[in-house]
Amino acid sequence: VDVLSHGGVVAFPTDTVYGLAALPTNDENIERLYVVKGRTQTKAIAMLLASAQDLHKVAVNPSPMSLKLAEKFWPGPLTLIITRHPDIPKAISSDDTIGVRVPDHPVALALLRMSGPLAVTSANLSGQPNCLSAPEVLAQLQGRIHLLLDGGVTPGGVPSTVVDCTGAQPIILREGPITLADIQRTLA
Repeated sequence: VDVLSHGGVVAFPTDTVYGLAALPTNDENIERLYVVKGRTQTKAIAMLLASAQDLHKVAVNPSPMSLKLAEKFWPGPLTLIITRHPDIPKAISSDDTIGVRVPDHPVALALLRMSGPLAVTSANLSGQPNCLSAPEVLAQLQGRIHLLLDGGVTPGGVPSTVVDCTGAQPIILREGPITLADIQRTLA
């Protein structure tokens, strides 16, 4: 948390791959993620939360739909696209929305409980394979990050389902482990 609070970038395990995090307190922290990763700023950076109760910290009036989906599927492989709170730096997204998720991994959740919401992207160089272990993160990002939390090997696998919750109906932008049928049953 000290590293993050001083503008540092931290790599840590999630329930899918290793993530690369910064505190979303200013544009400089977010821009540092783009630089470390070598990623174009046209791609948004997601946010990870410790629980569904943290939605109000990053969203403007979360919709009943997003709250219901968060309650059912978090922690887990569901990313919700919601309207970004005005306190979240503009560098995180080219529009007024953000993707948010609660990972199902004890190390990630412990960090998020201590730090609060984090801006997170995968801990790999842009265009390179995702990292599933601390040694893989070091091989790709050594010298670019301030701290690495080694939580062993992550499960990898299928990326989260991404659902746009900014309209009247949910729109799946990327299907993952949670299907449209799962979402429809939850909202019925």
